[in-house]
Amino acid sequence: MTSPLFSGPSATRRTLFRSAGKATAVLAAAALTLSACSTGPASSAGDASASSSSSSQFPVTIEHVYGETTIEKQPTRVATVSWVNDDVAIALGVVPVGVPKNEWGGNEQGSTPWKDAALEELGAGFGSDKAPVQYSEADGINFTEIAKLTPDVILAAYSGLTEEDYKKLTEIAPVVAHPELAYGTSWQDSTSIIGKALGKDAEAAKLVSDTEATIKEKVAEYPQITGKSFIYGNLEPASAEGVNVYTANDNRPRFLSEIGMQLAPVVEENSKGSKEFFIPWSAEKANELESDIFVTWVPDAATTDSIKSDPLLGQIPAIKNGALVADSDNTLTLSISASSPLSLPWSLDTFLPQLASAADAVK
Repeated sequence: MTSPLFSGPSATRRTLFRSAGKATAVLAAAALTLSACSTGPASSAGDASASSSSSSQFPVTIEHVYGETTIEKQPTRVATVSWVNDDVAIALGVVPVGVPKNEWGGNEQGSTPWKDAALEELGAGFGSDKAPVQYSEADGINFTEIAKLTPDVILAAYSGLTEEDYKKLTEIAPVVAHPELAYGTSWQDSTSIIGKALGKDAEAAKLVSDTEATIKEKVAEYPQITGKSFIYGNLEPASAEGVNVYTANDNRPRFLSEIGMQLAPVVEENSKGSKEFFIPWSAEKANELESDIFVTWVPDAATTDSIKSDPLLGQIPAIKNGALVADSDNTLTLSISASSPLSLPWSLDTFLPQLASAADAVK
């Protein structure tokens, strides 16, 4: 039961994605091939002056893990790879010419509820003439389909691009790669970086501020969450892989820390200095994973029962105490794992009550 969210949408992010890769490959094979269409930033007569002001900011240069990228003029044909980048562009009012399908955690349109709602507001919902083209990333970056769209920028601020991927994409258009760690860019940084690339710095800053305010307001309704220690991991009943625990480099623990919870000391100590988004953990030492709450993804309720009854995993203190959050809603899991200014507000009304219920069980 390797969680698809134990890796990223690109085939380059760890071989631990193998079971999910098979599933997404099947989905991709069954998916409809969409014809290319041309779209650009959503705009109206009312924001023409803002657009003109944004254009005056160019050229802009953005530093990233593979050097720096200069964007000479405000992009009008934006393509994205990985998760998050399309959400951010759309939240900033820019309809990309092309985006990856959400082949795990997505709906029948290969999209998500939050992305669908935002595109509808921009008059570019999937199925309409202004909708972005979708391409599969089940087998890695889809260079061929991206090239067909002739973008003038490719957004990958949240991604795991290899240097080879980056070089191939730069042959198509300027590429905004991740700043440092693969899949380690916070949603705030992704928003700021993409805002700069699109000439929407002020809008990006406001989007971050507004999203953080929304989260803070919702979290205030569940004071029992504050201060609780947590481990966010991936549990594998009856599997040699046992347990994998996410580090502070990953957006899942990062989000829980931002809402006032505390990453368990056992994770902090064992991942000190690590640049990885996870650390493997022997199931034989599961009882040492001390925290108030343990959060994991599961494919179904039966797996939750298997975790609780497992002779090793069942010894995890939070699980013994009834403080396990085991979510089987793939879309909800995606909304937290691939955090964005669109996905997080969507997730709060469901995810926070789950955390609060677990917090109530803490003795």
